[in-house]
Amino acid sequence: MATITLKDPAISVSLPEGLSEEQLLSFSPFNNWLQTFTNSLKLQHSNPKHPFHDDPYALRSITVQSYDMWAPPKVGFLKIQTEVKNSAGESLPGAVFLRGPSVGMLVMLIPDDVPPPPSPAQSGKDIYDAEERYVLLTIQPRVPAGSLAFAELPAGMVDEDASEGEGRFAGAAAREIKEELGIEIPASALTCLSDLAAGKEEGEDASSREGEEECLPSNMYPSAGGCDEYIPIYMHERRVPRDTLKHWTGKLTGLREHGEKITLKLVPMRDLWREGRRDAKALAAVALWEGAKREDKL
Repeated sequence: MATITLKDPAISVSLPEGLSEEQLLSFSPFNNWLQTFTNSLKLQHSNPKHPFHDDPYALRSITVQSYDMWAPPKVGFLKIQTEVKNSAGESLPGAVFLRGPSVGMLVMLIPDDVPPPPSPAQSGKDIYDAEERYVLLTIQPRVPAGSLAFAELPAGMVDEDASEGEGRFAGAAAREIKEELGIEIPASALTCLSDLAAGKEEGEDASSREGEEECLPSNMYPSAGGCDEYIPIYMHERRVPRDTLKHWTGKLTGLREHGEKITLKLVPMRDLWREGRRDAKALAAVALWEGAKREDKL
């Protein structure tokens, strides 16, 4: 096992056989995680109100335990073990699975014979009664969950080679909607529910107040205790002829050459919390959509 020393922060990193320093440092999820965590550690010193200000923790070392290659020499996943301790010798749990961000998509279909309603506040109706709408779920094998028929919102990983900025997330969402649902939607027609919850205006930088809060993306972390993945939730709704709704359930989609075997299922929006109860994306989408509706952000 080889050992390298990073420049900023100046810590040692142990690499397994077959993984080079160049491959590690070209893996965006590693760099993004390290920068984010380093910034969070600095807040211990700069903010007197920080709970760890009196005895701050420090990242002492990193050991890369294993890795997966997608198209060598491109790294797909990393499993690392970090040593994070304070001066008293107290440590923080430090096992991390690095895979980078993904996107989740809430795609709603509204029968075109349903008249556009007034806002729920104006109509006095529950947000689910104000307008009839349906959500598209994908049913597909998810081996890590031990399932061959996992019901979830459409989702996909963000290509680390894509352009930087918020546009790459919307672009990834539009691409996955086309691949998994067969619907072509321009990225500009998507609404990011995660941004609405953060009170973020379109085009505004996503960082938190510098020096006061950790600069984490305002997205959903499905497994923050062990994985760096975060997922912004995007939304799109469109009106379709009512007689076409029945054609969506059971439709086969996905990129077969990539091993995707997806069947679509159409469920009423009011039932999404139940139908998608195993899917963190679906539950987050329900909460975000309900909140945005209540505050007239949609």
